Amino acid sequence: MDRTSAGISGQYTRSNNDYNQPNDHAASSRRGRYRHNTVRQWDPPPRTAPRRNEFYQSSTAYSSQYLLRRSVNPAQDFNALTQQEIMAGLVSKSHRFGHRYDGRDHGLYASSIKKYTSTAKRPLNRAEQSQLMRVLQNFTATRSWNWRSLTTTLHSFTSAGVFALPKPMDERVKITQANLLSTLFDAIIFKCNQKPEARDIDAQGIANLLWAMAKLVDSGQERKLGLNEAVAALLPHMNAQKDQFIPQHIANLLWAMAKLVDNGQERTPGLNEAVASLLPNVNAQKAHFKPQEITNLLWAMAKLVKNGQEQTPEFNEAVASLLSLVNAQKDPFIPQHIANLLWAMAKLVDNGQKQTPVLKGAVAVLLPLVNAQKDQFIPQHIANLLWAMAKLVDN
Repeated sequence: MDRTSAGISGQYTRSNNDYNQPNDHAASSRRGRYRHNTVRQWDPPPRTAPRRNEFYQSSTAYSSQYLLRRSVNPAQDFNALTQQEIMAGLVSKSHRFGHRYDGRDHGLYASSIKKYTSTAKRPLNRAEQSQLMRVLQNFTATRSWNWRSLTTTLHSFTSAGVFALPKPMDERVKITQANLLSTLFDAIIFKCNQKPEARDIDAQGIANLLWAMAKLVDSGQERKLGLNEAVAALLPHMNAQKDQFIPQHIANLLWAMAKLVDNGQERTPGLNEAVASLLPNVNAQKAHFKPQEITNLLWAMAKLVKNGQEQTPEFNEAVASLLSLVNAQKDPFIPQHIANLLWAMAKLVDNGQKQTPVLKGAVAVLLPLVNAQKDQFIPQHIANLLWAMAKLVDN
C-alpha cells in the first residue's frame, strides 16, 4: 500500500522547475522556457566571423545546431532528434573546446528530448528509449560543464524517461545509462565540493537535481553509480539556500527526500538537517501552495514519519498548516489528490499524529469528495482509500 501511493498527481508527471539554458553568446540568442510548446531560439554565431577563442564551425556542427533549434513536431521530430549528426556535432564541440566547454549544447539537446515527451504527454516508450540510447553512447558530461548544463541535462533526461529501466532489461541500454549517470554525478559532486563555493549553484537547480535523483532511485537505478555521494554533496547547498526556495521547490524537495528515505537512503545528520530547514518554509509560504503541492507535502510528511522522522513542534506545525489548506482548497482536488491525502492522514495518525480538530476537519471535507467523484477513482485509488478509512476508524 505504501509503495503505490506515489504522492504525485497524474499518469506522467515531472518537476516543472525548468529554467533557461545559459548562452554566452548573449547578442545572438533569445531566451525562452523549455516546457510544453516553447523552446529557446538559438542562433549560432556567424561562421565567417569567429569570436575570440572560437573556431570556425564545421558543417556537421552547424547541421546539428539547426536540428536542435527547430520546433518540435511529435509526428516526425523524434527521428530528427536521434540523428547521428547531432551527436557528432556535440562531441566535436566538446573536443574542440576541451576544458573551456560549458556543456550548454548538451543541455539544449537534453531539453529537446524532454520537450518531445512533454508535447507527447508521455515518457519515452521502450522503442524510442532504445533508439535514443544508440545516440547517447557518446554523450558524456565533464567537470568543465556549468551548473545549468548539469542540472538541465539530468533533470530533462529523467523527466523524459531516458533512465527508466525497461523490462526485460536491455543490457546495452543499462550500460549506456550507467555510463552517462556516472559522468553526470561525478561532475555534480565536483561542482558541489569546489572551494570556494561555485557561484552558479542556485536554488532551482538544487531542487531539480534532488527531484531527479529521487525519481532515479524510485525507478530502480543503482546507487553505486555515485547517487548517494551526489545527494550528500547537494544537501549542504540546500541548507545554505533554504531561504531562496519558492513553494514548488519546497514541495519537490520534501517529496524527494521522503522518496529517497523510503527507498533506503540513510537518514544522515545532513539529511535530517535539510528536512528541518525546510519545515519553517512550509508554514511561511503556506498561502502559495497549489493542490498538488499540498498533496505531495502531506504524502512526504507521512512517508518521513513512517521512516523515523521525529514529530517535532516544527513538524507538527507544518502538518497543521497543510491540513488547514485542505479545508480551504477542497474543490480543486482531483481523485488522485483525494486518495493520496486520505492515505497520508491515515498514515500520520497510524504513526502517532494526534487527531486534532483540524485533522478531523480535513477528513470530513474530503469524504464528500469521495462520494462526488467515485466514478473517477482507478483501482489503486480505491485500494488506498479503503486502507486509509480502515486505519482512521481503527485509530
